[in-house]
Amino acid sequence: MPAKIRLQRHGKKGQPFYHIVVADSRAPRDGKFIEKLGTYNPLTNPAQINIKFDRALYWYSVGAQPTDTARSLLSKTGVMMKYHLMRGVQKGAMTEEQAEVKFQNWMKEKEARLANVAKTLEEKARGEKKTRLEAEKQVNEARAAELAKKRLAEMEAKKAAEAEAAAEEAPVEEAPVAEGH
Repeated sequence: MPAKIRLQRHGKKGQPFYHIVVADSRAPRDGKFIEKLGTYNPLTNPAQINIKFDRALYWYSVGAQPTDTARSLLSKTGVMMKYHLMRGVQKGAMTEEQAEVKFQNWMKEKEARLANVAKTLEEKARGEKKTRLEAEKQVNEARAAELAKKRLAEMEAKKAAEAEAAAEEAPVEEAPVAEGH
């Protein structure tokens, strides 16, 4: 029975959520599986990957072949790196303690990079929000200036109309009309 480490799709249309499973390669994608190793949520930024590290390492070490996406997820969580270091220990290239130290250093660097990426994304979002607010302020100021100009023009027109009406109401002396013709 050739085993595969692959993803099972769950979630609604347009909102994918995946279970990372070990399944017989002949089983359907969302069908029967041997063991559930974790979950993957690609909708969050950065994507959430929860894997049972020891079980994933076990299945990979006994020959379960990951799909391309599953291999990528295993690599991101460190399963592939740990397997690589274990193979080095088996071949005598290093001791188990050296391998563990290398793995811990690699994980610290990876976490630092992820924290840096998250910080960069947050700063970018803050910057975009600030520029949007500035643009909105400028638009509001322009609207207020236009509205003030329009009100001033209306007030001047109203004053001119009142002055004209006052001029018409003022008694005008009429010239006497001759009635002899």
